[in-house]
Amino acid sequence: MLLGARSGESLAEAYGLLDVFVHTGTRETFGQTLQEAHASGLPVVAPARGGPLDLVDDGRTGLLVDPDRPGALAGAVATLVADPALRDRMGRAGRVAVEGRTWAGVTAELVRHYETAVAGRRARSGRRAA
Repeated sequence: MLLGARSGESLAEAYGLLDVFVHTGTRETFGQTLQEAHASGLPVVAPARGGPLDLVDDGRTGLLVDPDRPGALAGAVATLVADPALRDRMGRAGRVAVEGRTWAGVTAELVRHYETAVAGRRARSGRRAA
């Protein structure tokens, strides 16, 4: 069932109705919906490509699947559907994993990555000039 765009209470209620959050996009970069699912205490099934690699701890907060392998997504969902204790454990771990992911924290992390990249580039440029 497709529910369409949601926000606020309506979005929270929709997440609250789920047992598993399944994300199929292979070109996701930031993964806001994955983080929202984790914050809602849901295990996540997602492709092992792009943003989900940074957000889903395979086997701990959800399951990452090979998007090029037919049936992998359905198999992962079936695994979670069949095991309520596993769903609960992964959902709780996902919730803990995103508790500190505020916009300020995520922005600071991004700035640190850029600072590291710029420092590395300067160091490499300095070596070539010598």
